[in-house]
Formats: sequence, structure tokens, C-alpha cells
Amino acid sequence: MPDLKQSLDTIETVVKTSYTCEGTSSWDCVLRSRQQGRPGAKTFIDLICDSFMELHGDRLYGDDPAMIGGIGMVGGRAITFIGNRKGANFKENVLCNYGMSNPEGYRKALRLAKQAEKFGRPVVCFIDTPGAYPGLGAEERGIGQAIAENLKVFSTLKTPVLCFIIGEGGSGGALGIGVGDKLYMLEHAVYSVITPEGFASILLRDPSKAKEAAEAMKMTSHHLKEFSVIHDIIPERSTEQTAQAIKETIIRDLDVLCNKPLDNLVRYRLKKIRGIGEVSGGKEWWQPLLEVFTKTQSLR
Repeated sequence: MPDLKQSLDTIETVVKTSYTCEGTSSWDCVLRSRQQGRPGAKTFIDLICDSFMELHGDRLYGDDPAMIGGIGMVGGRAITFIGNRKGANFKENVLCNYGMSNPEGYRKALRLAKQAEKFGRPVVCFIDTPGAYPGLGAEERGIGQAIAENLKVFSTLKTPVLCFIIGEGGSGGALGIGVGDKLYMLEHAVYSVITPEGFASILLRDPSKAKEAAEAMKMTSHHLKEFSVIHDIIPERSTEQTAQAIKETIIRDLDVLCNKPLDNLVRYRLKKIRGIGEVSGGKEWWQPLLEVFTKTQSLR
């Protein structure tokens, strides 16, 4: 047992230091978003809420520890909180699949969102996942259908929905709880359709080009704010200060959104979703992407 404990301690040390960085490039933001010890959904929920009651299970298969959800009180207002949970240490990382949810996690999120709609509670989602869990069991239990159902329901949910990307926002795993009236990102978070490693491996045929891929993908908060994919960027300070900034944003937005007619709220949300991807002006923004492709070998 001492040897096992020593091995676990060594792995924990490696995980904590392997993603440490001090720069400001796109790749540095990727490393920051993955850094062990970065505050996650549970940390922010505990700091933001006056009280919080976690709810479990999807009433179909089981409970997914990679997805946290429940009801919290913020300034006298009941709010349904949903978020990806990576875990605070190596053991919790393994338990939570590093934040990669199974279908039951997304069905739990859907159940809580529908419950919030029924009782007139707003929904706040914290996104921090490299993607949905890619295991065989997840595929057998319908991970694709579960995420698709969430996209459909969240886009027309008749209650305010606020989304915050607090770390990695990766692929459909992030989209499964990422459709809302307003979308915010922490300063060093990232948001993309695939990881840089996946982009480099599939499209560039060279996994070692992950850094170049990250720069070309325009996945940082500043890039996405420029493209109007997100509404605003929340600066990262200490954990408590960042949580306070998120709390103030939640209170400010809900004071406005909760007073809007529900039909107007849904129309605005759908209009915002359909507007994503419309780019005006020149084509300078995607020139770096083309340069990355020109450096790759022929695919023939």
C-alpha cells in the first residue's frame, strides 16, 4: 500500500504541474483552462449561493458524478444550477471522468431544466469539459440523442438561462448545457468544436501541431467576443473575486430577464442562436487557419 500511495502522490504532482503556464497565447489559455486546482462548478456554486441543495439522478439509468445540479438561493431568489464537474484532485478526476459526462448526466441536466421551467426558476450553467464521454457504454445508452434533446429543449426553455464557460468548453459536451439567453467566458477559458490535439490529429494529420491548431482555431474568450459568440468576458482574479463577479453578473441579468415575457425571451434566444456564425468584414481572421493547412503534407 505505501508503494500505491507514493505512486498516486507522484501522479497528483505531475497533474498539478503539467498544465502550469504564465503566457497569454491561445495555447497558454488551453493550458490554463486545464490546470489542476482551477476552480470548478462546485467551487463557484458554493461561493455564489447562500445555500445549495444538490439533486441526483436522471430517473432512467443512474447518477453521473461528472454533472452537478441542484437548487441554490442567491439574494433571495431560487436558481437551478447545472455544471460539469471535473473534480478537485486526481481521485475525483477519475471518478468524474475529467468532466466528461455520460448520457445520464445530460438527462439529469434536462430533468432539472424542465423542473426549473415548471416552477419558474431561472437556470445557470457552468461549462467545463473537454467533451462528452466517448466510451462504448455512453454510445450504447444514446449520448448523441441525449445531447441533441438538450439542444432542442434548452433553446426553447421558457425560463431565463445563463451560461458561463469557466474552463474548457469542448465540442457537443459543452453545447449540451451551453444554450442560453446569455453566454459568458472567464478570461482564460476556451471554447471550440474540438480540442487542439484533435484538430491537429484529424485535419493536420500531425498531433504535434496542437499549438498551431490552437492559434488557428480562435478559441479564446477574446476571439469569441470579437466574433460575437459570447456576450462578455469575466476577468479572472482570485477565486473569491471571480465568483463575486459571476454572482453580480447573474443578479444583474436575471433582474432584467425575469421581467421579460417568456415568449419574447424564447424569440430573442432563437434569434441569438441563429445569428452565431455570421461574420461581416474582410477575411483576415481566417488567414492564419489557411496558413496552418499550407504547412501540412499532402493528404493524397
